[in-house]
Amino acid sequence: MKARETALKLVDVGIESANPYSAVARYISVRSDGRVDIGGKVYDVRRVFVVGFGKAAYSMARAVEDKLSDMIDGGVISVPHTIADRCKLRRIKVIGSGHPLPNENSIRAACEILDLVSEAREGDLVIVLISGGGSALFEKPVDNVSLNDMIETTKLLLKCGATINEINTVRKHLSLVKGGKLAKYAYPARVVSLIISDVVGDDLSTIASGPTAPDNTTFHDAYNVLVKYGIWDKLPESVREYISRGLKGLEEETVKPGDPVFTKVRNIIVASNIDSLVKMRFEAEKMGYNAVIVTSMIQGEAREVGKVIASIALEVKRSNMPIPKPAVLLFGGETTVTVRGSGVGGRNQELALSASTLITGEHGVAVVSVGSDGIDGVTDVAGGIVDAHSLERAEKAGLKVDEILGNNDSYRFFKTLGDYVYTGPTGTNVNDLIVVVVEK
Repeated sequence: MKARETALKLVDVGIESANPYSAVARYISVRSDGRVDIGGKVYDVRRVFVVGFGKAAYSMARAVEDKLSDMIDGGVISVPHTIADRCKLRRIKVIGSGHPLPNENSIRAACEILDLVSEAREGDLVIVLISGGGSALFEKPVDNVSLNDMIETTKLLLKCGATINEINTVRKHLSLVKGGKLAKYAYPARVVSLIISDVVGDDLSTIASGPTAPDNTTFHDAYNVLVKYGIWDKLPESVREYISRGLKGLEEETVKPGDPVFTKVRNIIVASNIDSLVKMRFEAEKMGYNAVIVTSMIQGEAREVGKVIASIALEVKRSNMPIPKPAVLLFGGETTVTVRGSGVGGRNQELALSASTLITGEHGVAVVSVGSDGIDGVTDVAGGIVDAHSLERAEKAGLKVDEILGNNDSYRFFKTLGDYVYTGPTGTNVNDLIVVVVEK
């Protein structure tokens, strides 16, 4: 039981370390002379504007309000409509918008944010709060492409198997706010973006489609993605026409590296997967474990990753390699699930379930995998935990693990055993956190 308790405690530490309020608050202070310090750089400001979008935007904005208070001259944030009624701020307007697909309020929020930052002048400071979900919550399609056409294009991209980078390459070229374009609206004001990364590897141009980051992709790249997955001919006519014009140089590109607007922009990642893993490692060492961060960039099919992680746990138990027992191995990133069955589950539960097939009977070993946002797939839980006895208990309950994996039905496994990890929506997202504990 100790291995399980340790694993769950470390997950709590990881999620708490990515708390959006704390992540932003520790970066901002007001000096005695009235100047604003953000991440060690001091700003002598005339006016301060605050804008934001993402699932964590409310908590991030609350931190800015508490730090800067009456110094804020105006602000607008876009949050998921499901939480908007609970979001109360004093000086910053809150708009509830569409997620995971944009809606009319996403456009309304974008228009209000663009109007506000366009007011900013030399000597003003624009603080931009960016977190996961921002691509949908902050959107303004290019002229002649309707919101419905944008949504239809996004759906086609999601279904065809394109990567998040490929999806964003297309979206950036159909948007007036992505791919560095928000920074262009704010110029010549100074822009500081405080970012919670939900992207493996923390690529600034990918997080929320990089509204304040330079973009290397082109219309040709966007076109190649659409052809690669065979969806060019399925696109709305307006989208094909716009991209075709872009290929001929008749439409404006995204904002490229070296553009003067970026001399005024500072992008700061205030919370990320690796940050959480570092805090978890420190806590594990305090508890007396040998701890190592294996990677924050785990990717691949969840069930295969689960087996690899379990194999490393077995190596530690057998040979004290790569670190000696008692050991904690930490992983982060985001796996995928190729859905073949009709069951209910999520990538974290499927990973843990797969790991259980290799650690059965291995006393003192536990594996837990959770989504840091508290949501795994289409379920109401964050993930699942397994140990040496999980398979034995499942068999006694009449569960056949091979069938459950084959049907992508991992939620039933963890619900039956009571071994799901429930956190509720955490209000943050730094990808997935995976903990392996091997007792002495």
